[in-house]
Amino acid sequence: MFSSSTDEVGDTPECRETWGVSPMDRSEPNETTSYCPPSTSSSSSHQSLGEGSSSSGHGLSLPRMASGQLHHSYTLDRTSSSLLATTSDSSSLRSRGGTPKLRRTPGSVGAPGTHPARTPLTDHTVTSCSSATSTCGASVIVAVVEGRGLARGEIGIASLNLKCPELILSQFADTGAYAKVITKMHILVPLEILMPDTASEKGKGTKLFNLITENFPGVAFTAIQRKYFNERKGLEYIQQLCAPEFGTVIMEVQTKYYCLAAAAALLKYLEFIQNSVYAAKSLKVTFKGSEQTAMIDSASATNLELVVNNRDHRSEHTLLGVLNHTKTPGGARRLRSNILEPLVDVDTINIRLDTIQELLQDEELFFGLKNAIGHFLDIDQLLSVLVQIPKQETIQVAEAKITHVIQLKHTLDLVPRLRLVLKNCKTALLKAYSTSLEDNRFDMILAQIKTVINEDTTYLKGSLNMRTQKCYAVRPNINEFLDIARRAYTEIVDDIAGLVNQTGEKYGLPMRTSFSTARGFFIQMKLEGVVLPEGKLPPEFIKVTKHKNNYGFTIADLMKMNDRCDEALREIFHMSYVVTCQLLSTVHEHIHCLYKLSDAVSMLDMLLSLANACTISDYVRPEFTDTLAIKQGRHPILERIVGQQPVSNNSYISEGSNFVIITGPNMSGKSTYLKQVALCQIMAQIGSFVPAEYASFRVADQIFTRIGVDDDFETNSSTFMLEMKEIAYIIHNVSDRSLIIIDELGRGTSAEEGIGICHTVCEFLLSLKAFTLFATHYLELCHLESLYPNVENQHMEVQHTRSGDTGAESVVYTYLLNRGCSEERHYGLRAAEMTALPSNIIQEAKIIASKVSQQLLAKHHSDPETQRQRAVYHLATRLMQTARNSRLDPESLRMYLKGLKKQYEAELQAAGPSESMDTEEE
Repeated sequence: MFSSSTDEVGDTPECRETWGVSPMDRSEPNETTSYCPPSTSSSSSHQSLGEGSSSSGHGLSLPRMASGQLHHSYTLDRTSSSLLATTSDSSSLRSRGGTPKLRRTPGSVGAPGTHPARTPLTDHTVTSCSSATSTCGASVIVAVVEGRGLARGEIGIASLNLKCPELILSQFADTGAYAKVITKMHILVPLEILMPDTASEKGKGTKLFNLITENFPGVAFTAIQRKYFNERKGLEYIQQLCAPEFGTVIMEVQTKYYCLAAAAALLKYLEFIQNSVYAAKSLKVTFKGSEQTAMIDSASATNLELVVNNRDHRSEHTLLGVLNHTKTPGGARRLRSNILEPLVDVDTINIRLDTIQELLQDEELFFGLKNAIGHFLDIDQLLSVLVQIPKQETIQVAEAKITHVIQLKHTLDLVPRLRLVLKNCKTALLKAYSTSLEDNRFDMILAQIKTVINEDTTYLKGSLNMRTQKCYAVRPNINEFLDIARRAYTEIVDDIAGLVNQTGEKYGLPMRTSFSTARGFFIQMKLEGVVLPEGKLPPEFIKVTKHKNNYGFTIADLMKMNDRCDEALREIFHMSYVVTCQLLSTVHEHIHCLYKLSDAVSMLDMLLSLANACTISDYVRPEFTDTLAIKQGRHPILERIVGQQPVSNNSYISEGSNFVIITGPNMSGKSTYLKQVALCQIMAQIGSFVPAEYASFRVADQIFTRIGVDDDFETNSSTFMLEMKEIAYIIHNVSDRSLIIIDELGRGTSAEEGIGICHTVCEFLLSLKAFTLFATHYLELCHLESLYPNVENQHMEVQHTRSGDTGAESVVYTYLLNRGCSEERHYGLRAAEMTALPSNIIQEAKIIASKVSQQLLAKHHSDPETQRQRAVYHLATRLMQTARNSRLDPESLRMYLKGLKKQYEAELQAAGPSESMDTEEE
C-alpha cells in the first residue's frame, strides 16, 4: 500500500515463523523467483505502483523490494517448476504473450508436489480481461475456500479492495457447476485469487480450482498452505479489526466457518505483501449472502452488455454507460455493482424510486446535491490509507501521510455544505442520510485538524500547487525547526526565481520558471518573433526538450538549487509527518464516521446519476406487481446510440401467459426486443426509472439469457455444444420467479433434432411459473399455443412492397411486435436474395423449400374443448390478478369485470359447442 524505502526485509525469525520457512529452504540465486524480474537491477526495481507500472489504476504504492530480496520465501525448486507445463493451462500462457511470471507462495515453499502459483509481481503488473468485464485497474484480492467431504459445495469467499478498506465475506451452498462462485468472482473483478494449496494438489486441481483458472485465465492465482485457512484465526482477526459501527457482523459470521477461514488467509497474505497492517477497530466488515440480490450469471452480463460493450471494450454503449453520470469513483463503483447484482427487496427499490422522484421534482435539491457531491475525492481510498499503519517510515510515507491529512480536511470541509443541501428533503432515504451527517464526530475531527493544519490548506490539482500545500500545511509556531526549514525552502524558491530572471536578462530571452514532478524546477521559453543568437541555444542550457516553439531546459546552478530545495523539503516533510502522526493518533478513534460519509456520498451520487439519466431521455417510474407489463418500452442502449427514440413495443407476461414464443424474419428485431425487456427489468430492480410510457414488473430472483451462436475455442465447444451447456445451466438453476430470455436454440444441429430439443425444453420451462421469452425460427413451435393455455405466440411484423418500375419485391421491417405466429415463410431465402447469390440458385432453393414445408407442415387445429378450457384458464388467472393488484375504485372495477365477462363469453362462442353439449342435445 505504501511506498517504502529500499531497506531490505531481513531474514528475521519472525518472517520465517510466519510463513513456515527455514533457512534450509534457500537455494542458489539462479533458482530464485522474487518480486521483481531478475533482469532488473536492484535500483531500477524500486518503482511504486503509481510510477510507470502498467496497472497504475490503483493509485496506491506497494512495497518496493530489490530483486533477489525475500528469495528464501519464494523459491522454485527444479522438480516443482517442471510441473508448469502440466498445471498451468495454455490459454493463460498465451494471454500474457509468453511465459507467465511465477512465484512460490508464502507457506507453500518446498511443499512436495504443490502447484507453482501464478501470481503477479508486487507492483501488480498483470492485467487481464475476464468475460464479464475488463480487469484493467482491478484492485480486489479474493480468497476462496470450499468445504471438503460432506461439506463439498459449501463455499467461503473473502475479498478486500486495495483501494477501499471494506472486507466483504460471503458463504453459500453452490451446485456442481459452481455458477454462483464464478458469477460472484466476475462481479468482483479480482486482481489475484488465493486458494488452499490442497485445491491444486499434485497438478490434479479440484473442479472449483479448474473452473476458476478456466474462467479467469489472465488473473493471478496463488496457492497458500491450507493451515492459514483457519476459521478461529479469522474470527480473531475480525474481532480485532472490525470497526465498532459494524460490530453486529460478528454475530452474523460466528458460525460461517468457511468465510472466516478465507478471511484469515486473506488478511495474513495482505499484511505480508503490503508491508503494512490495518489499525485495530478500523475495517468495515460486511457479510453478503447470495439471497439479497438477483443473480445474473457472467454469460448473461456479457450477452446483455451490462458493463462492457462486446464490439469495443472502451465504448460507452452499455447499460452502465447509459446510466453512469456519477461524479465520484465511489458512486461509479456502486452503480456498477448494482447493475450486476440488482435488488430483490421491493421496499428498498421503492425507497430509491421515491428519492429519484424527489430529485426530479425539486430542481434546487438536484443541482445543489450535484454541486456538493462533485467536489468529493475517493473517500474509500482515503480511508484505506488512513486505517493502515506502515511498518517502515520513509520520506515517501511521510509525504503521502501529509497528503492524506490534507485530503481528510478537504473532505470534512465539504460535509456542512452537504448537510445544508439535505436539510429540507422529504423522502425517507435522504432524511436518513441527512441524520447520519449530523454526527458530531465530523466537526470534532475537523476542529482537531484545524488546531494543527492551516485553515486555508486545501486539496489542489497540479503538482507544484499540492507541493506548496503540503509544505505549509502545518501551522507556524508548532515546531520551531519546521518553521526554520520552511524559511530556508522559501528563500531557495525565491533564489530560483531570481536566477531564472537573471539568466533571461543575460541572454535577452523570454524565460519563465516551470515545475514538474520529474524534473523539479526548470526553465521554459516560448520563441515567438525572437531570434536565437547564432540560431541555437547557448551551451550553458542543458537537458533541452523542444515542442514546436516551446523549449524546456535547465542550467547547472538551477540543478544545484533543486537539490537544496529537495533537501529542505525532506526536512519539512519529516517534521510535518511527526506532527501529523500525533494528530492522526488523536482523531483515529473517531475516523470511522467516514464510513457513513462514504456510504452517503456514493449512494447519493448513484441516485443523482439515475435521476440525470431521466432528464436526458423520457423515462417512467416502474411499479412492482406479479405481472410484467411495459407500454411502449424502448431499448435504453439503442436509444443512446441512435440519438432518437427507436421503435417502441408493448410487453405483457403474466402467470396466465408466462411463456411467449416470438417468431419473425432475420433482422426483424427479435434479439433487440428480448434484450430490451431484460435491460428494463434490471433498470427497475436497481431503483431506476425505465424507458417506457408505463411499466410494471415482477421482481426476478435470477435473470438467464441464451443468446448468440459462437464457437468457443477455449473450451473446445461447438455452437451446438455451447447452446446445450447454457440451456443445461438454466434448467438446473431456474426458479419460479426467474426471467428467462432464449434467442434461438437448436440451430447448431439438424432441423428435426433442433425442433425436438426446442419442443422438450419449452415443455419443461412452461411447466414452471418463470417468465420466459423464447425467440425461434422453428415455426412448428407455434403449435404449443394450441396445447398449453399459458403459451402465447407473438411475431415481428414485416411489410412487403413491390417496386413500380422493376416489379421487384422488397421487405420493410417495421420492428413492431404483434399477436399471433409469423405468416412469413422462407424469409431466410429473402435475406439471401439481398446478397450476391445467383438468381437461379435462389429460385431452385425456393422450389425445394416449398416442397419440404408442404410435407412437414400439417396444420394443427385445437379442438373446441381445449379452446373452452383455455378461455376458463384465462378468466381465472385474470380474476386472481385483479384480486391481488387492483387499485381501481368500485365503479371502475365493476366496468372492468363486465369487460372480462364479455371477453370470456366471446372466447367461448369462438370455441363453438363442446362435445358434452352435443351429446346432451341428442
